[in-house]
Amino acid sequence: MLIQIIKSILFGIVEGVTEWLPISSTGHMILLENFMKLKVSKDFWNVYLVVIQLGAILAVCTIYFKKLNFFLYMKEKDRFNRSINLWKKIIVGCLPAAIVGLLLDDFIDKHFFNFPTVALMLIIYGILFIIVENNISHKKPLYTDINKMSYKLALYIGLFQVLALIPGTSRSGATIIGALILGTDRTVATEFTFYLAIPVMFGASLLKLVKFGFNFSGNEILILVTGMLVAYIASIIIIKYLLSYIKKHDFKPFGIYRITLGIILIIYYMLAIR
Repeated sequence: MLIQIIKSILFGIVEGVTEWLPISSTGHMILLENFMKLKVSKDFWNVYLVVIQLGAILAVCTIYFKKLNFFLYMKEKDRFNRSINLWKKIIVGCLPAAIVGLLLDDFIDKHFFNFPTVALMLIIYGILFIIVENNISHKKPLYTDINKMSYKLALYIGLFQVLALIPGTSRSGATIIGALILGTDRTVATEFTFYLAIPVMFGASLLKLVKFGFNFSGNEILILVTGMLVAYIASIIIIKYLLSYIKKHDFKPFGIYRITLGIILIIYYMLAIR
């Protein structure tokens, strides 16, 4: 059991780091599982892969607690309205992924949660990051304040989030690319991506838990809670790092990383199936 807890700690670190960097957390979790398997049932693994993300989401709620908690501003009309409007934009932005995810959850699990898909998506979106950054490098952003975003823009960014239902794409990667294309600066794109994750991941986790039936053994609960706690701590660190990083740098290094990793994985996969 100790070995499984140690493995869950490693999975939690990977989840917390890769959830917010645009390099695909689910993709990295699937890849890590190919090299270091948890000795659990397939059904529990499918739940673990999604529910561990709750730890990462709680990190966002912690860091942005004051901005998101409109109850703090019941006596301050302007701040209260800004917080409410932000939540409205988050909900609008989440609708596309919520609808498509509910309809295609089982199909995606069956056909796309695999090694080749992850490798291919890593490369494709790595290339897109470099292309998008090259195209916007000399353009002035249209949106530099998240409070001035329109609901239409929030919906359009949410449409890009649908792409992230395919493992290896990266939810943060897809939404950041979409937001940059639509004219936001990197800070707005990144911050709104963090917010969009809250209802999407809570919803995805609830869906998995309902399907699983909440029938966890004591060991399974310990493994899951360990992964979530470690993911929470790792996320706190990496979110603060990313917010500092994007003030002076672009996303090209992440694109290069994705392409490099994707190529390595394709070569590994081709050698492994011989």
